[in-house]
Amino acid sequence: MHTNRTLRAAMLPVVVGLMLTACSSNSADTTVAPAAETTAAAPATEAAAVTEAAAPTEEAAVETAAAAETAAAAESAAATASMAGSLKGVCPDTVAIQTDWYPSAERGPLFNLLGDKFTVDTKTKTITGPLIAGDGSDTGVILQIRSGGPAIGFSPVTAQMYVDKSITLGFTSHDSAANDYAKQPTLSVVAPFEKNPQIVMWDPNTYPDVKTIADLGAKGVKINVFPGGVWQDILSKQGIVPKNLWDGSFDGTPARFVSEKGKIAQQGFASAEPYEYENLPEWGKKVAFQLVYDAGVRFYSQPLGIRSADLETLRPCLKKLVPIIQQSTKDYLNKPAAANKKIVDMLAELKAVVYSAGEAEFAVATMKDLGLISNGPDAILGNFDLARVQEGIDQMRDAGVAAVPKDLKAEQLATNEFIDPSIGL
Repeated sequence: MHTNRTLRAAMLPVVVGLMLTACSSNSADTTVAPAAETTAAAPATEAAAVTEAAAPTEEAAVETAAAAETAAAAESAAATASMAGSLKGVCPDTVAIQTDWYPSAERGPLFNLLGDKFTVDTKTKTITGPLIAGDGSDTGVILQIRSGGPAIGFSPVTAQMYVDKSITLGFTSHDSAANDYAKQPTLSVVAPFEKNPQIVMWDPNTYPDVKTIADLGAKGVKINVFPGGVWQDILSKQGIVPKNLWDGSFDGTPARFVSEKGKIAQQGFASAEPYEYENLPEWGKKVAFQLVYDAGVRFYSQPLGIRSADLETLRPCLKKLVPIIQQSTKDYLNKPAAANKKIVDMLAELKAVVYSAGEAEFAVATMKDLGLISNGPDAILGNFDLARVQEGIDQMRDAGVAAVPKDLKAEQLATNEFIDPSIGL
């Protein structure tokens, strides 16, 4: 089952095939100056001889220039790749990333950074291997991807980042980041997701007239959710779903939705539950849904962030690492097969959840179709719209989320300092 950070605290460690479901390839334009042409004028009587003699000389010059251009291009490309890709001595020897769940396609951009030589620790639920750049070169540091959710006792990622200072980056979703800022401040540096995959879903056969979350509210349909979700408070404050319709008894399994034959609605992820439920023998049909994003709650979900106090220390690393993550996000969306195979194989080894190649493929297609991973309004992949970040902070305050500092600003939660504006889909 897929949840965001703030919805996971009360989740039971029972999963029935349900789960939440970048490498830099910087190129450099190489310009080779044409060879200078210095030809002295020949006497008219010697013109034929000069022309005849010049022909092979010019051909050789062309071949020499072409060879020089090829060599220069190769040298420049190698230097650029080395300069852009090497993280050794700039980043920590091990770049540890704390996620909020087990491996899945939604985390594909991270797993796309791993080469074929990785290890899976079934006790700690971590995956470790060389961090590989988009051109296939080893960056010189180790990448460790740490599972979250049940793997860390459902501890919030921000809390885990402060308990374990060996974590370099963590999933700092902005609803939880704002809620935790006073005691555990984090700064998001790149956002692989443009839209939160979180949905409310329902049975279209039971409710054929329902098209939106607001329609569910108007009809008085109960919505089964994990308790404590900030987005639930915001939708209630906005009058979209009355508070009494939120049923906070969701346990992460399809049991109740199935037993009530779709009479209740339920939270989920657009890139997971629709596939899972259609392929669930006990249900076996399509569900309808609306993104919470489209209902008006537009937090950045699962951006990668650091502990705020680490900014100066990590700045040189982030200047190189963030574009690598951006590029990996683009590369994964365009060619997900290799990373998806790693994810499916890892999960089989972890024996944590049931996850198939079909679900991974569905997730990628959905992320494309719904624009979950996409450019921002300015055609850049992975950056933040700070006005949108501020909108979320203001919505939380309006909804009465007391933990949000009164003076918290968007610039304290997210920065575009390290984003490469040339990387986009």
